[in-house]
Amino acid sequence: MAPNIDAILQSLTLEEKISLLAGKDFWETVPIQSKGVPAIKTSDGPNGARGAVFNGGTRAACFPSAVCSASTWNPALSKRIGNALGEETLTKGARVLLGPTMCNHRHPLGGRNFESFSEDPLLAGKMAAQVCIGLQEKGIGATVKHFAANEQETERLSVDEVISERALREIYLKPFEIAIREANPWAVMTAYNKINGTHADSHPLLLQKVLRGEWGWKGLVMSDWGGTNSTADALNAGLDLEMPGPTRHRSLKAVIESVEKGLVSESTINTRTRNVLDLIEKVGGFENPEILPEKSVDDPAHRQLIREVAGQGLALLKNNGVLPLVKEKYKGKKIALLGLAKDALIHGGGSASLHSHYRISPWEGLHSAFGDSVEFKFAKGKGAHTYRLLPPMTGNTTDKQGKPGWTVELFENGKTTQPIKTTNGFKEAQFSPLLAQEAKFREIHMSATYVPDVCGSHYLSCSGIGPTIVYINEKVVFEQTKNSEDAMAFLFGGNPEEEFTYTFTKGESYRIRIESSPPVTNATDDGGILEGLPGFRLGFMKQEEHDEDLVTEAVELARECDVAIVFTGHTPVWETEGQDQVSFNLPKDGSQDRLVEAVASANPKTVVVNSTGVAVAMPWLSKVAAVLQAWFPGQEAGNVIADVLSGAVNPSGRLPISWPKKIEHAPAYGNFPGVKAGDQLTVKYEEGVFVGYRHYDRFPKDKVLFPFGFGLSYTSFTLVEGQASQISPDSFKVSVKVSNTGDRAGATVVQLYIGKGEKSPKHPVKTLAAFKKVFLESGRDDIVELEVSLKDFAYFDEAKGAWIVDRGRYEFSFGQSTANIESAVSVDIEGSRRLKL
Repeated sequence: MAPNIDAILQSLTLEEKISLLAGKDFWETVPIQSKGVPAIKTSDGPNGARGAVFNGGTRAACFPSAVCSASTWNPALSKRIGNALGEETLTKGARVLLGPTMCNHRHPLGGRNFESFSEDPLLAGKMAAQVCIGLQEKGIGATVKHFAANEQETERLSVDEVISERALREIYLKPFEIAIREANPWAVMTAYNKINGTHADSHPLLLQKVLRGEWGWKGLVMSDWGGTNSTADALNAGLDLEMPGPTRHRSLKAVIESVEKGLVSESTINTRTRNVLDLIEKVGGFENPEILPEKSVDDPAHRQLIREVAGQGLALLKNNGVLPLVKEKYKGKKIALLGLAKDALIHGGGSASLHSHYRISPWEGLHSAFGDSVEFKFAKGKGAHTYRLLPPMTGNTTDKQGKPGWTVELFENGKTTQPIKTTNGFKEAQFSPLLAQEAKFREIHMSATYVPDVCGSHYLSCSGIGPTIVYINEKVVFEQTKNSEDAMAFLFGGNPEEEFTYTFTKGESYRIRIESSPPVTNATDDGGILEGLPGFRLGFMKQEEHDEDLVTEAVELARECDVAIVFTGHTPVWETEGQDQVSFNLPKDGSQDRLVEAVASANPKTVVVNSTGVAVAMPWLSKVAAVLQAWFPGQEAGNVIADVLSGAVNPSGRLPISWPKKIEHAPAYGNFPGVKAGDQLTVKYEEGVFVGYRHYDRFPKDKVLFPFGFGLSYTSFTLVEGQASQISPDSFKVSVKVSNTGDRAGATVVQLYIGKGEKSPKHPVKTLAAFKKVFLESGRDDIVELEVSLKDFAYFDEAKGAWIVDRGRYEFSFGQSTANIESAVSVDIEGSRRLKL
């Protein structure tokens, strides 16, 4: 029997209602068992249901990242991903999945771009909507995030983004609008950042006027973790649930005081509580209140789906004929697998990371595909230095008991004469803030005696969540006086660290001690959800390892092989939540670019397979034979890469982002990540609506390496006979003939762009209005019909506060990328039309 939400709400006291408006702990809501209100559990994240533990928890399926899924341009696959994610979420005892992530790719250096779909709001919205539908078909609440404009990680908790209403509406809110209208997700998560001076969790325009008003959405709004910034303002604006718990802004005292002072009405409390109860009902919490233990279920159907989606998402960007590497043709030959060939780059860092069921590296996938028919060669050391942080110091250390490892001592703050707890045998010089709640608001000392086995300079580095000092033989060699700018980033791979050197003598003993305090709190910074928790790491590397030449062996190997494949990309610490990209060039310090250059000089049949969630510089592009963009394709990574390289799968991925030649060409260049005045970082979205291809369309093509929508195939396609006519005041009949003119079956994406016949500097040249992926056998053709409405190419008029399509002639352009328009037709649209908000 369905619960009577009205009766439950009336039975709750004011104090009980308030208790429901914040989480119980990191992942669960608050139960009120006496009134029949159960707790429900949430789980990260956008490409897999991780469960409760950040690192090394219950194994889970790792699906392709959103940008890889978007590269399929196939919303039907997104719905199937949603179904599978729903099934995975249930295995973790959770009822709400914290995804999909769907903010736009504003700038190539955005640290979390890989989690989101595209630079284009239509493509992002259509893909995300289907994920939501798929999730909720399985009874799992979808949580679209981060609402809104979370396009950078630099100072993400406080950055103020100055955005025009037109740009906000057309670019940054549009994906959410599509998902809300087409999928009705049961939850929305607010962003950390400010928009035009107001934090997203208490933003009346976003939450009241647009989300609940114009869009008419009825669901639960939750904060990002630690993203609640007020008591009364957030309640009044429409934030239903503060996460995680225990509460920081919604204590009984704080909320009751707000009610007594007239800052918040009891009616508002009732509304917020009802939304929490409604979500519990939607996900079946009242019917099945038990939160089941987490388990790992490695479903063969999910394996197959991941491989299929990634296979359609990998994008072939260059091919001079060397691909595919047909097995029969290369029998008995040698292929060099270089760079990150033995690394399975399956996901980015942060909320998207998880303990996958398995992870197939390219080395493993290619061996599986080719067997013993090909001799694969690998150069030790990967041919390039790719670490972001020096590995934690370990080895040749003894603790205070004389045993291998480190000693950790816990002190009351400011009282370091007598530890309240001592632990010996720590393996390495790092301390996670999640390691022990007993360390909260306490000082940590970690110490060891180090006896080096070689003389000379050694490299060290250090960072802490709070103030941290490193001593060697009682001399300070490192001091951090301030808090980490983003403590959560410390969890997701560490904060940026500067390396320094120290000269050791072989055989001598050195006393090393790290002293780290909890984050210093003040009126504007209370430490967030890691408040009071210390954490630090001490990196270490011998000079011979740090400065080792890794390129020479790789080049020699490439020279003796028939084909050389160089695997490049970002490991999770380089592309992660909590930090924007360090550089447009591949890490570290150009080492991967130098490897590709050197290998390509030695072997004309050099193929590059790049695994990043963003565009990167390719200074070697003209020297290599082929480039395959693999994104982060999930746990089947190596198998999928082998499928495409071998020709078992014909590549059909199309770029969901524009790929600039230089970072200076990016539309947000100069306005990312902003300018700081005092303690406030402000970033101006001065490019307005001219994001991605909307920007590049206005300039010569030499600014773009690969255009939006681009991707090659092992076959070829043509688009001809485009037609478009207006069949009602709001809709159009559109079609085009697609032909496979090559010698094998394959797929392309029909992309329809619409723009004003009379160009205007106020409007984009053209805007993506519809698309469809088409699969055809060799020599076959098909008539593809597309659905288009006025809203798909309208602009937002700030003065009128309305969506507008002006009277006049419009070009309906059919292409396989923004730069490859093959058929176009003009349509006269009568009368200026004001569309419904």
